[in-house]
Amino acid sequence: MNLLINEPPLQVLPSLAKLIGLNEAIFIQQLHFRLLISNNERDGYKWIYKTYEEWQQEFSFWSRDTVKRTVSKLEKEGYIVTTSAYNKMKMDKTKWYRIDYPKIPYLPMGQVAPFERASCINGTGQTAPLEEGNMHPSYGGNLHPAIPKDIKSIKNNNVEKLDVSVEIINYLNLKTGKCYRATTPATKRLINGRLAEGYTLEDFKSVIDLKASQWLSDSHWSKYLRPDTLFNPTKFEAYLNEAPVKQKQQAKPTYQPPQLNFSEGENIG
Repeated sequence: MNLLINEPPLQVLPSLAKLIGLNEAIFIQQLHFRLLISNNERDGYKWIYKTYEEWQQEFSFWSRDTVKRTVSKLEKEGYIVTTSAYNKMKMDKTKWYRIDYPKIPYLPMGQVAPFERASCINGTGQTAPLEEGNMHPSYGGNLHPAIPKDIKSIKNNNVEKLDVSVEIINYLNLKTGKCYRATTPATKRLINGRLAEGYTLEDFKSVIDLKASQWLSDSHWSKYLRPDTLFNPTKFEAYLNEAPVKQKQQAKPTYQPPQLNFSEGENIG
């Protein structure tokens, strides 16, 4: 029987589970990890936004109802704060989540809460885990790291892919005025598939730039400025090869004034 772990595990602190419940401790620990790598900052806090279905995919051993009950209990007891006020469309009821860290009691040998800033450049904030020096000295919300050191390389690889995906989708939204999400499973598969084929962040930006310049002002074609069209495995390479190669500008010749020789004096005839 193989008892070795070959995938990133979910962790839970027994003392936290005893205090708030097992399911709630598992959920809030994973939320803590997601907040560490979140690039969504609003009103001085870092947030994660997910549907119940997306949470259920992350906790595949739970049903959607279990996820909903767990979130509801954490909301009622004040351990997490949720809102849908940051959604761009009123009909979108996707929840945004953050931990109310002062509510989490001190747990020894833990990790402090993510650094919360009052403002950030372009409203995007950081996309990488925070360095030790950027943490609050104390928040009372000490939680154990979500993934242990023995699989640090797996974590770093996943975080790096997530960072690239976020940057690509943010760039697409900036160029097109749309609001796609980097966390959508289909979008992640498309981006990770192209990255696995060796394409770079600059390749994605070239395709986005090209197609935005061609389609954005066209009412028919503008609807195809979406991940499943632009990053499609059968189309991406063709789009990339349409993009013009940027030519290096040749340096302009510098003006050379004529050289005068005054040593011979004036020649009088």
